[in-house]
Amino acid sequence: MKIKNLMNKPAVSFTEEDLVVNALSKMDQHKINGAPVINKDNEVVGMIVKADIYRFLTSDGHTEEYPLNLVMSKNVITANPEEDIKDVALRLRQNNIIALPITENNKLIGFISIEDILDYLIS
Repeated sequence: MKIKNLMNKPAVSFTEEDLVVNALSKMDQHKINGAPVINKDNEVVGMIVKADIYRFLTSDGHTEEYPLNLVMSKNVITANPEEDIKDVALRLRQNNIIALPITENNKLIGFISIEDILDYLIS
């Protein structure tokens, strides 16, 4: 099974300037735990997950009014839409991450999470 058949599209995403409070609200609204951060050209420049936000907020002086570029992970692992689900699942496991942006020509086209893969396997 190709990952393009399972990925969420369009992907929920954020910009580096979005505030932590807005990201948390949007993640709750969409019932997701993470999302890619993109630039004006729709290129993935980061990844934000709730766990990173919660760690950030436990530091003195950090508030929900900070922009995501101060919280996001900048070393983003991605997948392409033609990859097999097994290869993507293995990459998630090997890197101990919960989700991957799906890119084509360096542009965000979708998103896949551990939950999406588990839902596929269960069905």
